Amino acid sequence: MRTAVFGGSFNPVHNGHTALARAFIQRLSLDRVLVIPAYVSPFKQEGGAVLPEHRLAMCRLAFEGEKNIAVSDMEISRQTVSYTFETLQTLAAAYPDSRFFLITGADAFLTIQDWKNPQEIFRLATVCTVPRSGDHAEKLRRHAAFLRQSGAETEILDIDVMNVSSTEVRSRVKAGESIDGLVPEKVAAYIHENHLYGC
Repeated sequence: MRTAVFGGSFNPVHNGHTALARAFIQRLSLDRVLVIPAYVSPFKQEGGAVLPEHRLAMCRLAFEGEKNIAVSDMEISRQTVSYTFETLQTLAAAYPDSRFFLITGADAFLTIQDWKNPQEIFRLATVCTVPRSGDHAEKLRRHAAFLRQSGAETEILDIDVMNVSSTEVRSRVKAGESIDGLVPEKVAAYIHENHLYGC
């Protein structure tokens, strides 16, 4: 079983996230992607953060009906700061026959050696990312070579990344602007129905 772990704040989940998950399934011949919203990110406290339960609900709406994608509440249910190595350890114990791939953003890929217990991450999963541009791809390839010296397996996939961010979505909602095309329709409805991000 080839399983990708796709974690993050998802504050909120947007169409770039959903497109990326689908692209990884195709390019890496994955059996499934586990989307795991963080309870609290160890790296940042985002402006306009909403309750974890809202972010989880939006992820479930965004990936509803995707047969190879499941949304997990395992980090939110811990109700504490989540570390990637702990999540991977839990998943490896639960699914011993799986090979794991960790989907990271490009910036995270460049700093993963500084995360808590990176050697355990490298032991348990292939670290994957997508470049934002051709020049950026070369920077990622150089860093991948550095990570391999530390025992990591890496995958840098040439996938067109949708130019959208959670920060942009939150800003547009707060300003009363349309978010059509940036997030799934059900997520947009959920944001407005629950008056999230200052709308």
